[in-house]
Amino acid sequence: MGGRRYTTDRTLQPPSLGRRLGDGSRALVQCHACGLLQRNPPLSAGGAVRCGRCDTLLHRHVPNSLNRALALTIAGIILFVVANSFPFLSIQFRGQITETTLVTGVEMLYREGMWLLSLVVFFTSVLALGFQLVLLLIVLLPLKMNPVGRGFPTLFRHVATLTPWGMMDVFMLGILVSVVKLADMATIIPETSLFAFVVLIFVLAAAQASLDGDIVWSRVPVPDRVRRPPRTGEPICACHVCELVMPEAEVDPGQGRSGCPRCGARLHRRKPDSLQRTWALVIAAIICYLPANLLPITIVTSFGKPQSGTIISGAIYLFSHGMWPPALVVFMASVLVPLMKLVILVYLLVSVHRRSIRRPRDRTHLYRLTEVVGRWSMVDIYVVTILVALVRLGNLATIEAGPEAVFFAAVVVIAMFAAMAFDPRLIWDQWEQTDDSAGTTERATTEQAA
Repeated sequence: MGGRRYTTDRTLQPPSLGRRLGDGSRALVQCHACGLLQRNPPLSAGGAVRCGRCDTLLHRHVPNSLNRALALTIAGIILFVVANSFPFLSIQFRGQITETTLVTGVEMLYREGMWLLSLVVFFTSVLALGFQLVLLLIVLLPLKMNPVGRGFPTLFRHVATLTPWGMMDVFMLGILVSVVKLADMATIIPETSLFAFVVLIFVLAAAQASLDGDIVWSRVPVPDRVRRPPRTGEPICACHVCELVMPEAEVDPGQGRSGCPRCGARLHRRKPDSLQRTWALVIAAIICYLPANLLPITIVTSFGKPQSGTIISGAIYLFSHGMWPPALVVFMASVLVPLMKLVILVYLLVSVHRRSIRRPRDRTHLYRLTEVVGRWSMVDIYVVTILVALVRLGNLATIEAGPEAVFFAAVVVIAMFAAMAFDPRLIWDQWEQTDDSAGTTERATTEQAA
């Protein structure tokens, strides 16, 4: 639930935005990063609204949003089917040719007994992306025909849930690193699926950028009593998913405990048990971090002689062979980024526990950084998956995943959950209580696209 009280002497409600959304109260928005209640200014095509206090992006106005998003989603589904139906890489070594599909590495990991790791790779590289595209299609098609089904809000809510877990861009980086590693050993042949996969990355990114969430949620009916704009000084509730701002008195107590009147998400002022859950997840990730960097991540068997390698030794190998760009990428993504993310989360947790009021905006930016960079640490897991799938040359050479891969995947996944569990609005709570001028920046700034 939103903790601030609504006051009418802030910026005036822009009538144009209220008309565009079909609901005057939708001109109100509560920033999900700092908790500031503010009004949206009217937007022109390509414009964006940022929070006046922490500079978080709140809304974008995308022209012709539904048509563009639907067309790109249909194209994405076609490319997804092609990318998963044909081989995407082949390796030629001493007359032997090995082909691999996107799921070949998953199958090999499962056969090696690493079923949990294979499940993580399958979900993040294939399943999450497929579900996201199908859900988008199910949501956007009814919107074009105007009627909205009963389960529509739940489906659209799950689209946002799946977005951070679809990591095909990270998988593409893993393909590039794998090709560089194998270039001196064998001939790598790109196949049909690889080209479809590359195009799919850009198509999905364009579909996500084209979808205006405001337009989607404005089609979902809500009770008239909830749509009523809050009165001066009246406590409000703000949904963290669909961003519906409503008078607290108009929310049914039973409904408030179970979900938002529009999207069904649970209403709460702050994420439940945020600090405790984040601490537990961060500690678990730290415990997994040491074995993730000390144990072998791959075991290469060449002519019957096994040789193990860690993430750091892999980066050293690339650097010693003059391939410093991929070596730097591997070292940054696999060693520095997970460590940096854990250090930042610990710093944010300690600062909240100490009730620090220093530089809350900078701390909010640090939190956003943990959300953006954490997923890229999966690149080494994808490299292992691709190498395991490609290098299956019998007695000549084989590559197996080492125990480090399990611990490293655990670090990445647990750290992502830790970032999701942390509530950045806690950074601003103490600042609001101690700063007499809190609330004077209750405005939104507009970015106009060139």
